[in-house]
Amino acid sequence: MLKSDLLSIIVLTKNEEQNIENCLKTLLWCDEIIIIDDFSSDLTLERIRAVNSPKIKVFRHKSDGDFSSQRNYALTKAKKEWVLFVDADERVPEPLRNEIVSVVGDSKGVFGYSLKRIDNIWGKELKHGETGSVGFVRLARKDSGKWVGAVHEEWQIKGRIGKLNNSLYHYPHQTIASFLEEINFYTSIRADELYKEGKKANLLSILLYTKGKFIMNFLIKRGFLDGIPGLISALLMSFHSFLVRGKLWMLSKENE
Repeated sequence: MLKSDLLSIIVLTKNEEQNIENCLKTLLWCDEIIIIDDFSSDLTLERIRAVNSPKIKVFRHKSDGDFSSQRNYALTKAKKEWVLFVDADERVPEPLRNEIVSVVGDSKGVFGYSLKRIDNIWGKELKHGETGSVGFVRLARKDSGKWVGAVHEEWQIKGRIGKLNNSLYHYPHQTIASFLEEINFYTSIRADELYKEGKKANLLSILLYTKGKFIMNFLIKRGFLDGIPGLISALLMSFHSFLVRGKLWMLSKENE
């Protein structure tokens, strides 16, 4: 069994009424679950209360579009030596849970662990394309690093990083409408981040990034093996690149 003094799990939420209960039910093996809610306007908080667990602690904090800042704030609320970050549309399956219990209890000089995630979109697991090879650090010692980047944030750990063999399950944007809504939101943040870094966009960069993203995900990373869901995903991620560069170009024009 997991020792109660070793691990906190952190979940960031904003309007996650469709996901949060199913997420939390896969986390109740941990003794401390920290939820940082970005002032949800739907039934997210009611769904959290419905789980009815004393392990859950809820804090409300405004993110202002800076997800690294929100995650770093969350770290200040965790009480345990190790922290696992889980998104509301993710699930921790039993094999991953057991592996986490094992490595946290016997880490031997490792300060963080990267893991992979299996996307399930429209009833199909995407094993190829952009999401098929994505790995990121989600489990680490609390004081071993900090999150950087407003969007597509990264947990930068000081010290040796290991790899977990088992994967998170991810159930993102279960409709194309929600996919487009999320893309619109995140591309605005990313374009603003690039603009503040002094980056610029032109016709060539817009075309190259958009076309290149599709070729990379659908052909080179073999997204075509995932069938129509793989095609739709590759097209939408290409559209993501188009919007980032298009919005960056518009920001430059507005501020000339």
